[in-house]
Amino acid sequence: MSYNKTASITAETINPRVKTFNYEPCGDIATLAERLQEELKKNPGSRPFEEIIYCNLGNPQALGQQPITFFREVLSLCDNPTLLERDETRMLFSACAIKRARKIIEAMPGRDSGPYTASQGIKSLRESVADGIAGRDGYPSRPEDIFLTDGASSAINLTLQMLIRSEEDGILCPLPEYPLYSASIILHGGTMIPYNLSEDGDWGLEIFEVKRCLEEARISGLTVRAMVVINPGNPTGQVMSVTNQEEIVEFCRKEGLVLLADEVYQDNIYVDHKKFNSFKKVARSLGYNANDISIVSYHSVSMGYSGECGRRGGYMEICGFGEDVVGAICKVASVTLCPNIGGQILTSLVMDTPKIGDDCFERFLAEKENIQSSMVNRAKTLEEAFNSLEGVTCNKIEGAIYLFPRIHLPAAAIKAAKTEGVSPDIFYACRLLDDAGIAVVPGSGFHQISGRNIATGTWHIRCTILPGEDKINEMIPRLKSFHEAFMNEFRDRS
Repeated sequence: MSYNKTASITAETINPRVKTFNYEPCGDIATLAERLQEELKKNPGSRPFEEIIYCNLGNPQALGQQPITFFREVLSLCDNPTLLERDETRMLFSACAIKRARKIIEAMPGRDSGPYTASQGIKSLRESVADGIAGRDGYPSRPEDIFLTDGASSAINLTLQMLIRSEEDGILCPLPEYPLYSASIILHGGTMIPYNLSEDGDWGLEIFEVKRCLEEARISGLTVRAMVVINPGNPTGQVMSVTNQEEIVEFCRKEGLVLLADEVYQDNIYVDHKKFNSFKKVARSLGYNANDISIVSYHSVSMGYSGECGRRGGYMEICGFGEDVVGAICKVASVTLCPNIGGQILTSLVMDTPKIGDDCFERFLAEKENIQSSMVNRAKTLEEAFNSLEGVTCNKIEGAIYLFPRIHLPAAAIKAAKTEGVSPDIFYACRLLDDAGIAVVPGSGFHQISGRNIATGTWHIRCTILPGEDKINEMIPRLKSFHEAFMNEFRDRS
């Protein structure tokens, strides 16, 4: 008997869409950083630094951020309900955590955290999320419109899966963009329609630019289904003004676009003159209801003061969709059975935190404010550090957790990058990692305007503010020393 010895699947025979997209935050730099970290473990002293400082991913607790005690207490009790019957539990856990855990356990299937739940999420937890949204915005929210999901990424993928029918369907996305969007659009067979943010305008969104992109897309034969807006911005760190948000709402309403509002950094605001306003709130304040505009809003437990990335908790609120469409979304959500229950619980806690009068309120508030004030300090420190470097300019970070500095590279450095077959920002980021042990993300991974980079010799990197203040203080001398040596090396070659 003969057998076919050809591999069942090869790199040439996988889905071609998988080969098309890139996800740079977890790309070559991340792989190289892990390799260097292993080298340092095996051969201490082999590099001029003792460890890698990871500024490439938004992973708060991996970088030293402490979890919120109330959140962890409730999660622990929900995973171990028998603790509620023990006398010593009252000595170890706050009364408000015990009370909240009892309420959640009563709503869980089988009163345990192990079973499957409803595909949309446990109803009482969705009610907590809806109440939290209503309290935040001052406008009603319905649990029927809430889908609990495995992080915001899962919700975004589900939405795009519902919207995209073929490559003739287009989704407007900002550049620089968070590459989850381009990757997901490609995987679902659609077309990304980029619109450019204005770096000279503090990475603001100019509505005439979006109109231009919409018109060009329609002329080319695309059906534009939706517009993505990230506020606060990733990777650019801007917070939108209400006026700008009103323009976007009016634009989407007039053009019949679904507004996809990525609002996962809503708890990360660093400037006094701006605050977070959800797009749903802005639409309602303009007098528009669910019959006037369709909005999908995303939030997660990964960022902000909670920092619980690995819990994979999040939600989307859908407004302006018919019952038949909501039913179809439920059908697709049911394919994965249900979101993980720990993430569901944590999402409800983030949206329904301890209140004044609860015995754990003061500790909760102190922990939250300590994390937020530290982020403000780190954002300011890193912003000043980048702006002190030769040939580097960095817009003020207003929100989110990233800086996106622009670097004017010497001509010789750009030539060296070309010789190595990589873009100059990747060349710079690789040298920064190899020479100084600092991992950042090359700006080209966010698909910014490449033509302008080539014309001006300027490139970007994305750097998170999440390493602890001690790591930031260690990082800055490394960064300054590397950058000075790098610029001198390639200036001398020019």
